[in-house]
Amino acid sequence: MIKRSFLGLVKPKLEMPPVPEGRFEIKAVPTPGRVTLLLEKPKDPRLASDTVALSKGDRVKTGQKICLSSDSTVYTLSPVTGTVFQVSPSIGDFGTTYIAVSIEVEPEDVFDEAFQERMKQPDAALAREHLSALPGSPPFGAFFRENASIDTLCIMGVDSDFLSTTQRYILAHQRGALKRGIDGLKTLTGVERIVLAVPAGADPQLVDLGAEVREVFTRYPHTLPQLLMQTLFGQTVPAGKTCEDLGTVFFSAEAVAALGEAMQHGRFPGHKVLTVTGKDQTAHMVTARIGTPVREIFNMLEIETQELDRIVFGGPMTGSAVYSEDQPILPHTDAVFVQDRSRIPPISQNPCINCGECVRICPARIPVNMLVRYLEAGRYDEAADLYDLHCCIACGLCSFVCVARIPIFQYIRLGKYELERMHAAEANHA
Repeated sequence: MIKRSFLGLVKPKLEMPPVPEGRFEIKAVPTPGRVTLLLEKPKDPRLASDTVALSKGDRVKTGQKICLSSDSTVYTLSPVTGTVFQVSPSIGDFGTTYIAVSIEVEPEDVFDEAFQERMKQPDAALAREHLSALPGSPPFGAFFRENASIDTLCIMGVDSDFLSTTQRYILAHQRGALKRGIDGLKTLTGVERIVLAVPAGADPQLVDLGAEVREVFTRYPHTLPQLLMQTLFGQTVPAGKTCEDLGTVFFSAEAVAALGEAMQHGRFPGHKVLTVTGKDQTAHMVTARIGTPVREIFNMLEIETQELDRIVFGGPMTGSAVYSEDQPILPHTDAVFVQDRSRIPPISQNPCINCGECVRICPARIPVNMLVRYLEAGRYDEAADLYDLHCCIACGLCSFVCVARIPIFQYIRLGKYELERMHAAEANHA
């Protein structure tokens, strides 16, 4: 496998939209009558349980832990008080399977006593067993991997995809919670070096939050973690490795603010902040309960969808289309946008014309024009060994500039998924 560094960065002109200054209205979505929570099943079939540790008719409280099984490390926390209406399987992108738990919501919250008691003694076990389900999905699991050696935490006060302003909104409007969350991170993880990545020209008073403040460019894709590793820490993430392997864990600003709120009140903060962009490209900042169907948000914002319109969870560069307005808001959902069917860029099965645009724009300097040929042919091992598939940082710029309209990014995602699946099958039969 070729080990390429992320050098020679290009400068695509994709500026992040600004966050409104001063008093900015964030719209609160009313709590729906029913929420749906998704528990991702482990990819290893030996660990993939088809049940959860509760059943239809069980009552749950706000902040109550819901697990795949009594001894499972896969869990979520209920953002509402109510009664379990349905437990059913669900399928996501690239073979990801879930157990969907639907809860009929009661008007008043009753907070889970076990969560409140546990918050009185914050420690590493609390982070692992309860706090990974906070809004923003804090990656506490990285501290419990085999041979984990984490010495730096980086808080993302910038957004990692285009059209999202969620993290910058949190940075501007939830500073008290951020400060408490930063203090909480030090207590829970024992890591002293905490770096706060903020947009260039940010408020100088951010230094009072208790972290080392570093300014970064907000032009896409410079805010992706792999590129921030180079910008902030001068480190290159090798092929097949992660930022955690180099000792750095990235937290979203929202995850840290949610931690601060939980530690202050001793309750699970079940609301998620997200950026919603309609077909007219008007952006709205909203807050909604985790598990809220996206239909409820569209109804409040008067966003109408028609057949063949596209709903995307995430940003336009790296997000995923969903196929139902029943899709729930998840702890990591930072943005949702709707594309009118008339404005959806076409894709084709045309062959590559060797224009070189994808190669010139690739931040990792991968020979994308050759890589995609092997991916189209299903020759995934050769794509990885000869043309740096595992060096891809999943920015999506190759598809954005492709003159032939080839869905290169989707081919790359499929290639990585198929390789992971094949290697897992080989390991299980070894």
